Amino acid sequence: MKVLMFGWEFPPHISGGLGTACYGITKGLSKQGVEVLFVMPSASGDEDAGAAHIINASDVSFESTWTKVSVFFKNVKFLKVSSTLVPYVDPETFRNLTVKEMEENQKKSDYEMFRIKYGDKYKFSGKYGINLMEEVARYAMVAASIASQNEFDVIHAHDWLTYAAGIAAKNISGKPLVVHVHATEFDRSGENINQIVYDIERMGMHAADKVITVSNLTRNIVINKYGVDPNKVVTVHNAVDFSAYKKMDVQRGVDEKIVTFLGRITFQKGPEYFIEAAAKILKKCNNARFVMAGNGDMLNRSIRRVAKLGIADRFHFTGFLKGSDVSKMFSYTDVYVMPSVSEPFGISPLEAMKSNVPVIISKQSGVAEVLKYAIKVDFWDIDALADSIYALLNYTAISKMSVRCGAEEVNQLKWDNAAAKIKDVYYQVIAGK
Repeated sequence: MKVLMFGWEFPPHISGGLGTACYGITKGLSKQGVEVLFVMPSASGDEDAGAAHIINASDVSFESTWTKVSVFFKNVKFLKVSSTLVPYVDPETFRNLTVKEMEENQKKSDYEMFRIKYGDKYKFSGKYGINLMEEVARYAMVAASIASQNEFDVIHAHDWLTYAAGIAAKNISGKPLVVHVHATEFDRSGENINQIVYDIERMGMHAADKVITVSNLTRNIVINKYGVDPNKVVTVHNAVDFSAYKKMDVQRGVDEKIVTFLGRITFQKGPEYFIEAAAKILKKCNNARFVMAGNGDMLNRSIRRVAKLGIADRFHFTGFLKGSDVSKMFSYTDVYVMPSVSEPFGISPLEAMKSNVPVIISKQSGVAEVLKYAIKVDFWDIDALADSIYALLNYTAISKMSVRCGAEEVNQLKWDNAAAKIKDVYYQVIAGK
């Protein structure tokens, strides 16, 4: 079986859990005998091609002429391709980029911004920048070319950025489409959704032959918020790959115990609840330090709140971490906290548990469905979160039990098992079920 898979990122170049999940899935599928053609906007050449054949969309020529571009957009119902959507930058940068885009776009007609000639190539950035929607549209056009040049049995598109590409490949090839929902706009933005992103998500889900969600929490959102037939929505929980895991010995520069938040500093991840809980803890004990590792549009606001609470001397911001720096951070950590407002799954708690770190997660996370030995609290319950952190910091028996049982539990969550379920989904869509 051969799968044409569309993703937006792939290790080592990642900005979050999506690339990590794609890597785990492709490795698991490879062990199941499935050949994967993994398409990404911009490949650097250092991606691990052991489990998948990497196709760099920036190397693919367009096979559409200028006169066919409008027809393409009409066919995939992807009409709005210019947007000021910038998911992962701070407010000041957002304003600067928005002004720059408006000035540039005033000089161009709608089609001049996306003019494409037969045989042209487009150099994708593969980032989440100001021209993200333009790249999503062009990526879909390249997908049509790739689909016409390759043989495969099924199409698999990861997250909203690639749904239009999946639809284009399906229209060209006639092959069945599976879309994988790693997060929804309701997770990212709450009820203040970006309508453009929602429309693309809904379009992809309804065009798909099957929809895979990373948790039952996400499955319910897909069914209830996007109106998708429950019979075609399947939950396949994420896992974690520890094949390259190495225990790290680190030298601490402080004597206090360390409590860590690691993730995007955005509404979805609940950083403000972590900060408020930290303030409560530091009023009762002086043996703790708090670390917020990550970046996002709430970073400046979080820094200001920490300063206002008067805890800046015990609260540290590291910026975005990846690779060995993440492993090193877990090695420093005594308690890991994921207070997400809405977390489709959440791989980082599994990584922490593998590093022998006790974990506290929100009940509003998909990973809560598969973990028994993580402490679970409602994201909004700051008192319960503070009590849980305090207990793990000060009661050794609780901490040791959490570490021992958590390590045993997380070792059972393997990508091989998730990949076997995904392969079954492929067989179902190929058979037309």
